[in-house]
Amino acid sequence: MVAIPYPVFGVNAGQLSKRIGRIMTVSAPTNHRTQNLVPIRRALLSVSDKTGLVAVGQGLHDAGVELVSTGGTHAALQAHGLPVRDVSELTGFAQMMDGRVKTLHPAVHGGLLALRDNDEHCRAAAEHGIAMIDLVYINLYPFEATLAAGADFETCVENIDIGGPAMLRAAAKNYGWVSCCTSAEDVHNVLDAMAKNDGKVPLALRKSLSAAAYARTATYDAAIARWYGTQIDDETPAQFALGGSLRQRLRYGENPHQNAAFYTTGDTRPGIASARQVQGKELSYNNLNDTDAAFELVCEFDAQKEAAVAIIKHANPCGVAVAAHAADAYDKALACDGTSAFGGIVAVNQRIDAALAKRITSIFTEVVIAPDADDEALAVFAEKPNLRLLLTGALADPAEQGRTVKTVAGGVLVQDRDNGRIEKVDLRTVTVLAPDDTQLDDLIFAWRVAKHVKSNTIVYAKNGATVGIGAGQMSRVDAARIAAIKAEDAAQSAGHPISATQGCVAASDAFFPFADGLLQAASAGAIAVIQPGGSMRDDEVIAAADKAGLAMVFTGMRHFRH
Repeated sequence: MVAIPYPVFGVNAGQLSKRIGRIMTVSAPTNHRTQNLVPIRRALLSVSDKTGLVAVGQGLHDAGVELVSTGGTHAALQAHGLPVRDVSELTGFAQMMDGRVKTLHPAVHGGLLALRDNDEHCRAAAEHGIAMIDLVYINLYPFEATLAAGADFETCVENIDIGGPAMLRAAAKNYGWVSCCTSAEDVHNVLDAMAKNDGKVPLALRKSLSAAAYARTATYDAAIARWYGTQIDDETPAQFALGGSLRQRLRYGENPHQNAAFYTTGDTRPGIASARQVQGKELSYNNLNDTDAAFELVCEFDAQKEAAVAIIKHANPCGVAVAAHAADAYDKALACDGTSAFGGIVAVNQRIDAALAKRITSIFTEVVIAPDADDEALAVFAEKPNLRLLLTGALADPAEQGRTVKTVAGGVLVQDRDNGRIEKVDLRTVTVLAPDDTQLDDLIFAWRVAKHVKSNTIVYAKNGATVGIGAGQMSRVDAARIAAIKAEDAAQSAGHPISATQGCVAASDAFFPFADGLLQAASAGAIAVIQPGGSMRDDEVIAAADKAGLAMVFTGMRHFRH
């Protein structure tokens, strides 16, 4: 029989013999076996976000649990009349150094880490007056929120929690005896379990709480590591940390047999993660992926200068256009491939009005995303209750730096976001014939669209609208051919005798390795071409362009997208 301290606070070995009568004695078998049901007698609460704190404290108190707390958490509980001890009564030390040091003490961590069925642990606890702690409730300093608010370096550093993660990890390691909670919901789950099990918590719940605590500290540390790397311009750190918080459990992934979920990383970039869903069914994995692609595309265009609309299907655009008014841009985008637009995603770079909303809802549309929508537009969309409407409040900056991550077997590929931008002044005319101003506008437009189309791609455009898109082909020649076929099909569907590619411009996301792809675009009716250049056969391709009477410009930048 070994004494395990429960009600003793702040006693040393000399004091212990005088107060041994206040120590609870429990059986401690020498063989270490995790018990299924474990009682909760003492809880340590230390939270930054105090939402729901009083209800948590009251619930624990009503369940007969002794409360121990720190700083502001202690004051908040005490202010509501709850009996609560300060952690300094455990440690024998007042908090110091502006609160940086208050729980980093053997009296705390011993109470969390001690195995209650280990004789040596119990003797050490009794000798040093360490009181057992059966539950911790800790939410961490708001580092992610501080970072999102744009705080300076020192403020961010001051909001890095040290004691909180240490206690969570200690408690989580000792899941056999300690319930580790990172949210008020966790504590209420513990209370529900206690109510069903005579004040005890089952092993399955303790394990679940332990896993959640490690995930929380890992995500927290990952956010710090990613931010710190940006502060010291470390583009390829020796360790890459990635973490996220569950936003949504999805019905399934790309296919029904795949499980899936949506996690947010704390990135403040406006888009799918920050958007507010105004109406509609739950978003699916494919909805989220396609909507992100659509919104990133329309953000390429300055909303102060022109309205832009993109219609996306399977992460590729089936029509993109710009115009003075968003409704006109939608009509032009739809004309590119009205068949594929059915059941697609629509992204807009301006506030949606009723005229545009009526056009969008005239065909079946899965998702609409835009910075905002006026009341009349909201009323129009409300007539289609299954349509998902997302409002982001802002546009993303296409030139903003950032990272993208893709998984491969055994690892992840990490790269800078493709924030490359080309303006007219960056273009180099390489043919005898130079593009005129109207063609230059269309070339820049087509180039920005091509950046968001799966490679290999050819984009045909005219008058600020795509007229044919060849996406994701193994051969650039096939991409040029398919884009022309799509344009011909759209013309026939609209009753136009001539394909819209006649007199268009063409954009290629990468260089033409041979002249055949260029000549395929010329045969489709293209009169000006934009491409990166850089092929070993550039001279041959330029000569072919001159012979065909094409104007061609080089960007010096490639936009592969896989």
